[in-house]
Amino acid sequence: MFSPQLSKKIADYGLTEASISDLIKLALAEDLAGGSDVTSNATVTPEQISTAEFRNRKPGVISGLLVAVAVLEHCGINDYELLISEGDLAPANSALIRVKGNTRAILLSERTALNFLGKLSGISTLTKVWVSEVSEFKTKIRDTRKTTPGYRELEKFAVRMGGGTNHRMSLSDAALIKDNHVQAAGGAASAFNQVLTKNPTLPIEIEVDTIAQLNEILNLNVDLAMLDNMSPDQCRAAVALVAGKFKLEASGGITLENAKSYAATGVDYLAIGALTHSATNLDIGLDFLGDN
Repeated sequence: MFSPQLSKKIADYGLTEASISDLIKLALAEDLAGGSDVTSNATVTPEQISTAEFRNRKPGVISGLLVAVAVLEHCGINDYELLISEGDLAPANSALIRVKGNTRAILLSERTALNFLGKLSGISTLTKVWVSEVSEFKTKIRDTRKTTPGYRELEKFAVRMGGGTNHRMSLSDAALIKDNHVQAAGGAASAFNQVLTKNPTLPIEIEVDTIAQLNEILNLNVDLAMLDNMSPDQCRAAVALVAGKFKLEASGGITLENAKSYAATGVDYLAIGALTHSATNLDIGLDFLGDN
């Protein structure tokens, strides 16, 4: 599928080669729409060879390099060099990847590679901003399942490259008992016991809206409680009440402006859906260095 060297790097970062390949095939098929690159075919000879570099127009934390070169390989280009590593902070106009190959193939791969690079680097860059904002505290920045359909593995990878941590990847990784589950099961304790009985080895998290609800689950052997839309003062009270029995995650109403206030309460995690659903693409382009 990909070169052995690239396959190993993809696996080393906890990514799945097949899912990356599927996304690339989908993106290129969408770009070509059953036809061909009519502009390149009209202006570039089939034999033409070029050298080009991917460069970021603005500073940021770069991620998605491996996906970008996977696009190159898929288009038949194997002569490339990664000039930085995943998760590196790159000043503006840094050379990220240098590539040499058939000019038509480079042009075919350009937009798809840039789409992956820009999207994932945008997530990493935003995550780094959040992580830096609470760096004086023990609190970790954590993502959610608010991801682009089909891109969850890559978007959560980008969060890690920005210094954040991942919540569950899917509904089968861990149990998160929310208000609707509690209502359906007839109470928090009942919901917990039913989940535990059927999934004795999985982590179990329960969402609570008030300190009173937190009190109700205090003696349950949960792994984590999600403090939903609680104020910093309520989170501080929750930390004191739980006293380390299980971990706490603040969720809802958290912004960069108040992130420090939440982190200062002593909660273990801040759940930030914006990392994946509101990140702005990092501006990255492809510059040709001349024909060879």
